[in-house]
Amino acid sequence: MPQTIQKTVQDTLRDHAWARWTALLLLALGMFCCYIFMDILSPIKDLMQSERGWDSTAFGTMEGAETFLNVFVFFLIFAGIILDKMGVRFTAVLSGVVMLVGALIKYYAISESFIGSGAETWFTNNLNYIPLFDELGVSPFYRGMPASAKCAAVGFMIFGCGCEMAGITVSRGIVKWFKGRETALAMGSEMALARLGVATCMIFSPFFARLGGTIDVSRSVAFGVVLMCIALIMFIVYFFMDRRLDAQTGEAEENDEPFKVSDIGKILSSGGFWLVALLCVLYYSAIFPFQKYAVNMLQCNLTLVPGEGFWAGETVTLIQYVIMLVVAAAAFASNFSKRKSMKYGLMSLAVVALVTYCVIGYKRGSAETIFAVFPLLAVAITPILGNYVDHKGKAATMLMLGSLLLIACHLIFAFVLPACKGSMVGGVIVAYATILVLGASFSLVPAALWPSVPKLVDEKIIGSAYALIFWIQNIGLWLFPLLIGKVLDATNVGVTDPTALDYTWALIMLAALGIAAFVIGFVLKIVDQKRHLGLEEPNIKQEQPQAPVNSCAH
Repeated sequence: MPQTIQKTVQDTLRDHAWARWTALLLLALGMFCCYIFMDILSPIKDLMQSERGWDSTAFGTMEGAETFLNVFVFFLIFAGIILDKMGVRFTAVLSGVVMLVGALIKYYAISESFIGSGAETWFTNNLNYIPLFDELGVSPFYRGMPASAKCAAVGFMIFGCGCEMAGITVSRGIVKWFKGRETALAMGSEMALARLGVATCMIFSPFFARLGGTIDVSRSVAFGVVLMCIALIMFIVYFFMDRRLDAQTGEAEENDEPFKVSDIGKILSSGGFWLVALLCVLYYSAIFPFQKYAVNMLQCNLTLVPGEGFWAGETVTLIQYVIMLVVAAAAFASNFSKRKSMKYGLMSLAVVALVTYCVIGYKRGSAETIFAVFPLLAVAITPILGNYVDHKGKAATMLMLGSLLLIACHLIFAFVLPACKGSMVGGVIVAYATILVLGASFSLVPAALWPSVPKLVDEKIIGSAYALIFWIQNIGLWLFPLLIGKVLDATNVGVTDPTALDYTWALIMLAALGIAAFVIGFVLKIVDQKRHLGLEEPNIKQEQPQAPVNSCAH
């Protein structure tokens, strides 16, 4: 009888590697599609101005709307409650539905069908004044904002609710399937695939907008809508896998500590918490909002000659994308190869493929494919950095180093890149190198930041601490896309060419965020030394299974 019981306990889906990695793939593909739609208009900002009349303020206001409901209507808290009460699989499907609804509204707003419709008239005449929000200066709309941008902002708000809900749900699902197994590897793999969504967006959004030699920005959003349909299908398939797992184990779905109002006082009384929360919002505000303007910034600061013949064709886009996948896969896999020959072989393949990718981007004269290298170095070094922090520590030091890299990159974009504009080759080389380093910084800080939180607050309120940090982070993700747009319009008065904007002051503002993050990281290191918080110590000494359950890590 004991042997029978033991066999029954072990014979579940998550005991089979193929099943748990299939579950991970379903969840990761959902987030991959989500990341693509999140920045679907970023690489075609110039086209949104020429085709739909969106200036930088309209573009930034619409992009910032993604997190508006999470910040000001506290939907993020409601998403946590739904997850706690309804479980992973229900919340995963719900998030997919919400994202699809928001994506469809955004598609309609940008489509030709919206132009001249009753909806356009309604949005033109309404939402020009929102009581209380206008008085506080935080309205997601403004008088004179293009109707299509207003409608798109409404859809993006709804999408943002589903996206953040999906983020916390996917993290919880990974912990459920991999608890006691390859949790860290699973988290890193999911994060790597999700970040590849950024590169995919940069390559294919302009591809579809210009497909066939005619410009239609709605095709890019339609591509995103199709991907959101795929994401929903992935979550539905995961629903049935997860339900079967629960039927096998006979266990109720695991619940973390739900967010409690009573926890706020305990969390806010921690000085270390405030330092980490401020560092989080400063650092991420200099990264995610920048992504939305990065392609247009490169268009304004590089001398790019569009390719001709083969280099201007649609086939080269697909070839370049395949090469990008080879870079990512080889670089990521090299971290887990036990044989040195295989390890260095994969690294060499990744380097050769990366150089090939960069040469193609140069030949095409395409700003969007240049910025698409952003996540590639991050994919390669994320496992290395996570392993280092786990076994060696130095989290506070890594936070400072990541902030320094961030400052350097934005200052290079602001001053060095414009100085290289006369040299096509020199400018592209500087751009590629700086973007890759920025991607490395993007891996450095999250690898050190999120595992540090359990060392600063009581174990019982870790979930609440993460929720509060995430809410604070969303404030920056709402504010800075809007601020960048306003700074661009204020410093480019009379400039009508969307590829001739001066980004200097906008980039200085982002560098200032990095400086502030560095100062806070320095203070955090001093506090750690005085109070012995353990931030510089290896994570391997403290097992915190709840720590990864956080969508900010994306």
